[in-house]
Amino acid sequence: MDEREFDDFYAASFPRITGQVYAMIGDRDEAQECVQEAFVRAWAHRRRLDRAEHPEAWVRTTAYRLAVSRWRRTTRGRRPADRALGARTETAAPSEAHVALVAALRQLPEAQRQALVLHHIADLPVHAVARETGVPEGTVKARLSRGRAALAALLDDTDYQEGATRA
Repeated sequence: MDEREFDDFYAASFPRITGQVYAMIGDRDEAQECVQEAFVRAWAHRRRLDRAEHPEAWVRTTAYRLAVSRWRRTTRGRRPADRALGARTETAAPSEAHVALVAALRQLPEAQRQALVLHHIADLPVHAVARETGVPEGTVKARLSRGRAALAALLDDTDYQEGATRA
């Protein structure tokens, strides 16, 4: 297709393709822009369009795909950057008592720490802690007793109470 043939093709096809794309997407201005872009791309491929049986179909398909791509980009632009994350939430800073408790728990042996957390924080009864950790109930009771004693020694009662009243 030479320049004159392409100009004739453009003049004859532009209004028809614009009307068809407008009918498909419902926005006349967007349809015109997409058809114009499709003709720009057709100009770059005019030698192949010369051999194509239906160059108008190629331009129409290209224009429609451009419209869909623009619509998707616009829709994506309105979404939050990461849909897996909800709206930002503000959480209060942990109290001094909480920080002290976590620091003290870290100093305990893992078995005692696990028993204390499951029983007191997760509110599991002794038999459920025993089942989850795979040890007898008596062992869980011993770990709880030893863990409480160790925590009492690690946490100075005056520091803990001051932190609790400040928080």
